[in-house]
Amino acid sequence: MRHKNKSKFIRYLLHLGRGVLLLWSVGIGTAWAEDLEALRASGAIGESSTGYVVAREGSAQADVQSINAKRKSIYQEKANAQGVSVDQVGKVYAKEIFNTVPAGTWIQVNGQWMRK
Repeated sequence: MRHKNKSKFIRYLLHLGRGVLLLWSVGIGTAWAEDLEALRASGAIGESSTGYVVAREGSAQADVQSINAKRKSIYQEKANAQGVSVDQVGKVYAKEIFNTVPAGTWIQVNGQWMRK
């Protein structure tokens, strides 16, 4: 992908990412969004730079699998539409997620956990 097209693609994904994040928080089931926020607030899960959540406590593993399956489905749809890899889409979404999660959320940067 040429640089100009890559920049355009990233801007496009960020625009779409904002919409999807809004859907996650208010549209795709309020209960699911509330569960996600509760898991983040408790520290049981954290957000990674790949665009997926990671279990910080073993008890959250089933929730992590469910959340990541939903995200992967969205990322795959966007990747197919743009002709790029799912990993590329996830990384773009991760940046937006990092910017929008509340303060105190655990984020993983370069393999290290820190609070936003």
